Amino acid sequence: MLTDILLLALSLLVLTGGAELLVRGAVAIAKRLGVSAFFIGLTIVGFGTSTPELSTSLMAALKGSGDIAVGNVVGSNICNLLLILGATALIRPIAIELRLVRYELLFVLLVSLLPFVALATDHTVTRWQGLAMVALLIVYLWRGYLTGRREESLRQAELEAELEREVGLDPAKPVNPVIAAQSIAAGLALLIAGSWLLVRSASGIARSFGVSELVIGLTVVALGTSAPELFTSVVAAVRKQSDIAVGNILGSNIFNLLGILGITAAVRPQTIDRQVFRLDAPLMLATTILLAFFMRSGSRLSQPEGACMLLCYAAYTAYLLLHA
Repeated sequence: MLTDILLLALSLLVLTGGAELLVRGAVAIAKRLGVSAFFIGLTIVGFGTSTPELSTSLMAALKGSGDIAVGNVVGSNICNLLLILGATALIRPIAIELRLVRYELLFVLLVSLLPFVALATDHTVTRWQGLAMVALLIVYLWRGYLTGRREESLRQAELEAELEREVGLDPAKPVNPVIAAQSIAAGLALLIAGSWLLVRSASGIARSFGVSELVIGLTVVALGTSAPELFTSVVAAVRKQSDIAVGNILGSNIFNLLGILGITAAVRPQTIDRQVFRLDAPLMLATTILLAFFMRSGSRLSQPEGACMLLCYAAYTAYLLLHA
């Protein structure tokens, strides 16, 4: 089992490095093509930080570990909302107006209901449902693109600065397309290798402890693949830019449900364990509602509220492990 633990730690490092390279390369290419900063932030950066979840879920689905694939998506969303935003708010309160993210928050609430659609198809997300989820993601991205085109020039300047802070890319610096393409290729290769290692090691650990693959997917794999979001949000809080975390987390959750679960189901229909409907999916939905309530009561996530979210995540994780 020691080998599996070492492979798990190695896989998380490989996934994080791969996501970083992919995001940097993709953003550079997009800017070379003249795509707006808003669209880059909404799509490439948001999707890039979710690539560990995508590659891991796809690899798990192809290897027949469907519980890890589904658990990774639902667990990552719960981790994003409770652990990452909770830790960020605990470091520094997140001041943000609800009206600025109202659409994204409502959209996250909507897509959080999608796993329950599988109840009508014998607890299975079918290939057609997966394709419909991907289509809905495309509609969401198209709206984001149109919104970005309508942004005022001042807001565009702010988004350029935000983009530079998030991925370390200087908007004024010329882009070398060859280096950017190499970065994308290297990032994809690392993500594929890291996801294979993560699924293999997590499955081995689950068998050693007698823990189900679903619980491993909801906890260890979800936390590991959420490392890019965790790193970005904590660094943003330390740099007094913690308001960035909310938009990143909401965007990541949308990609996780529509993009990752949708693409995974389109490749291979995913059967969802009954526990997901009894506990995990309702908690994901309730956590989103809790976030909206906290943001409405004072237009900020305070440190006590962040502590409350962390305690909720700790209790949820403890429950999973004790009842595994």
